[in-house]
This record gives sequence, C-alpha cells and structure tokens, in this order.
Amino acid sequence: MFVVEDFFNKYKDNFGLELVAGKKGLKRIMKHPEVHRPGLSLSGYLKNHAFKRILIFGKVEIFYLRDLAETTRVERLKGILTAETPAVFVARRHTPPKELVDACEEFSIPLFRSSMTTMNLITKITYLLNEEFAPVMTCHGTLVEAFGVGVLIQGDSSVGKSEAALGLIERGHRLISDDVVKVKVKEGYYLEGSGPELTRHLMEIRGIGIINVAHIYGAVCVRDSKSLDIVVKLEEWDDRHFYDRIGLDEKYCDILEVKVPYHVLPVKPGRDVILLLETIVLNHRLKEMGYNSAKEFNVKLLETISRKQNSRKQKNWKPIRENHLQSKN
Repeated sequence: MFVVEDFFNKYKDNFGLELVAGKKGLKRIMKHPEVHRPGLSLSGYLKNHAFKRILIFGKVEIFYLRDLAETTRVERLKGILTAETPAVFVARRHTPPKELVDACEEFSIPLFRSSMTTMNLITKITYLLNEEFAPVMTCHGTLVEAFGVGVLIQGDSSVGKSEAALGLIERGHRLISDDVVKVKVKEGYYLEGSGPELTRHLMEIRGIGIINVAHIYGAVCVRDSKSLDIVVKLEEWDDRHFYDRIGLDEKYCDILEVKVPYHVLPVKPGRDVILLLETIVLNHRLKEMGYNSAKEFNVKLLETISRKQNSRKQKNWKPIRENHLQSKN
C-alpha cells in the first residue's frame, strides 16, 4: 500500500514539493501509477475523466481557470475533484487559484506545488509510480553478475550455491545477494534482482559462517542490483536422470510473467561448477548475439546427412541405368 505521505516524504526534494492544502488527506492511498492532466475536463466535459488518478495542473490549466468566472471556476473544480482523487500537483511554482485551494481543503485532497515544468513533472511522477507499483517477489537463491550477465543460482539446501558464487567472486565476478533475492519487474519486460539491506554484501558459508564479501575481496566485487538474465539450478547428479547433451531445446522459467532462460546443472565430485557456470554465461551471451552452437551443429549435421543420401542415390542410379541400356541393345 502506497500512500500520498510516503510519496511526499520520499520524493519531496526531487520535485521541490511544497504542501499548500489538504494536509488531512496525506493518508490517501495511491491506487494507480498513472497521472492525469485535466485539460478538457475543466470545460465541463467529464466523460472518461480519470477520477482516481493524480491530477497535474500546468500553466495552461492555471491560466484557463483564472479566465473563468468565480462561480464557474468553483463548479468546474468540484466536478473533477472527488473523494477518490489521491492528490493534486501544480507545476512551475504557479500560485493555485483560491477556489482550488478551498476545494482541496474541503475534500481533504493534498495540494502540492512543484518547481518542475509540467511535462518533466508528469514524466518523472509516472516513472517513479511505475517503479513503486511494479510487481515484486522474493526467491531463494544467490544472485551474481558474471561477464555482465545476472545469474540466479538456485538449488536445494547444501547443494553448493553459496560456494559456487564464492568461486565466481574469487575469479573477479560480483555478488548481488545471497540466500534471499528480491526480484522486481522493470519497465514491464525485464527483471531486476537485489538483496535486503540487512544482508547486503554478506554470505553464509557452512563451516565458516557469515563473511563480508566487500571487506574481503573489495568493493569492486559487489553491487546492489542487477538485471536477472538467466537461472541456473544446481542439483545432485542422478545416474537415472537424462541430461541434455546437445542443448538444442532451450528451457525457460516464468518469473512474474517474464520468461527467463533456465538451465539445470548436475553437480558431482570432479565437476568444476565454477567453470561450468562461466561457460553457461558465455554461451548465453553468444546466443544473445545471434550465435547458437547447438543449432549450428544441427544444421551442419543435417547437411552432411543430406549430402550422403544424395551421393548414395546417384551411385545406385548409375548401374541401374547402364543395365537398362544393355537390355535394350
């Protein structure tokens, strides 16, 4: 639940906000990330007016209200301001009309003045509200950055997730979060992972305890957040399980309705898990660049098979044709 007071306390310095009226309404809940510029609604046309959105008054709206008669101004303002309006913002430090201040006080709607221009105010509020309203979830695993790719390492308890991440860090890669990863949808199409502030830069290694990666390996080996690009699940090797040896079929998992490439990496003594994780990341980068080793191998294999089949047909066809000609003679 995101209320107007939270927005004001968090971003008042960014917007140069000043509370003008409606202090009693600071606990109003923001239910929609979109904002609305009244425009045509001030003329009395209220069809499809967004009553539940934040209202932005720019230079045009303020000047238009000043040109109206006082009674008309009050009527138009009360037509667009309701108990569901979360807040009203006035751009460019314009002085809001007295009727607007009185209406916001009457309906307990927070009225703010901002130093920003109208379009910058609309753009920035929309962006920040989309960030606040973005779907979020937490998952178990360790998130690292390797070769610029965000890798979420998952698996059963004690399978070696933290140890594998520590090996990557020792090779110069970065830790984002260990054990608990907070995942958020960014801009509606990609994921970003981060960690709780309490456990930031910390890792739990069985037999050693809690270690601070930033203190041991340096600040260059940690970062606060990273896009989540691939998921690798570590599992103990099972001889009865069939593991893909070609990689032609790409697997995906669904996280917050976003598809993420998914790999299962079997673990057993003698396998260099850190090297294999690096290989998965580098192969992923090649695929992003349009080069798929498995598909290229498959194409070459099919071409080789096709050439051999054609060669056999030609060899078999020649003797039959010669025999046919001899029988005619």
